[in-house]
Amino acid sequence: MHKAGIIGAGTMGIGMTVDLIWHGIPSVLIDVSENALAAAKSEILKTVRLAPLINRSAPRLTADQALELVTFDTEISAVANCNFIVENATENECVKKEIYGTLDQICPTEVCFAANTSCISITRIGSFTGRPSKVIGMHFMNPVYMKSSVEVIRGYHTSADTIDQAHRFLDSLDKEAILVNDMPGFVSNRISHLFMNEAVYVVQDQVASPQEVDDIFKKCYGHKMGPLETADLIGLDTVLDSLNILYESYQDTKFRAAPLLQKMVDAGLYGKKAGKGFYNYS
Repeated sequence: MHKAGIIGAGTMGIGMTVDLIWHGIPSVLIDVSENALAAAKSEILKTVRLAPLINRSAPRLTADQALELVTFDTEISAVANCNFIVENATENECVKKEIYGTLDQICPTEVCFAANTSCISITRIGSFTGRPSKVIGMHFMNPVYMKSSVEVIRGYHTSADTIDQAHRFLDSLDKEAILVNDMPGFVSNRISHLFMNEAVYVVQDQVASPQEVDDIFKKCYGHKMGPLETADLIGLDTVLDSLNILYESYQDTKFRAAPLLQKMVDAGLYGKKAGKGFYNYS
């Protein structure tokens, strides 16, 4: 891997950049917001510094060593010399369409675009480009640097060569690719968002508290995290956007977002990144 371009400096972009740093792979991290890039830089350095205390296999790097491997930029043209692109922009089709249109113009024709989307069809994203065979889904889980597997999604036009390139990229990060076919939500989010949404309904109906719901999943089912803890970690706004995409895609009421979820997002209670969601993080 020569250099990776990472679009979006949110939670996933930060985690992916940390993972690339750990594996000695140069990257370019892009975001339209200078503030987002500054916050990402701070969080990346914090994670690089503290990670060896949590994960013994994590390399011990100085801030200077880490920053040598990352370029921060607000101009998407900075990824023009990258040989693999991972897009982590907000779950909004209009935003993604503009990004992929620009990438299509500035990147060499052999460069693959990996969409780290929660629910949007990879075939649909491929239609935003003149190279649908070079578009593949790559759904990373959070935190990226702690996960050993990735859900990889084959769009209708995704070529065998693109799949091979995706495997090589993930191999360079010591991750296993689990290849599935393309439908909105794929496997992970088509199922997990039903869990999270129904958990919100349970709280809304006053059947149980968020802690009680999550305790049942952790203590009775043996899950590492409960559905509401997971929703807080992902971001309730992102969960809501994904549910809306699933509802629109399938026209199935099982994906209709709980009113309480919409209310919390309207109130700015996005979860961990906002300091408060179903739990307090301050």
